[in-house]
Amino acid sequence: MSRICMISGAKPFRGRRIHHSGKAKKEGGIGLNHVKKVNRTFTPNLRDKRIWVPELNTFVKLRLTARSLKTMNKNGAFNVLKKAGLL
Repeated sequence: MSRICMISGAKPFRGRRIHHSGKAKKEGGIGLNHVKKVNRTFTPNLRDKRIWVPELNTFVKLRLTARSLKTMNKNGAFNVLKKAGLL
């Protein structure tokens, strides 16, 4: 199953983090050095959820991010699913 939110379309993207090396000045070294940049993947905070939609009188299984779940709680499941084109 792909790591894509069904509501917002959020998906993993590539980025970099700074790799540190060396001994801290506090510990007697010359300080932490920024040696290189290392590739990494930023993944969305996905959840598999079974959500009750009272307008349809049924459950809907979704894979969505935590942010989309908060949006669904605020605006209602039916409205969000309709706007996303899943109904």
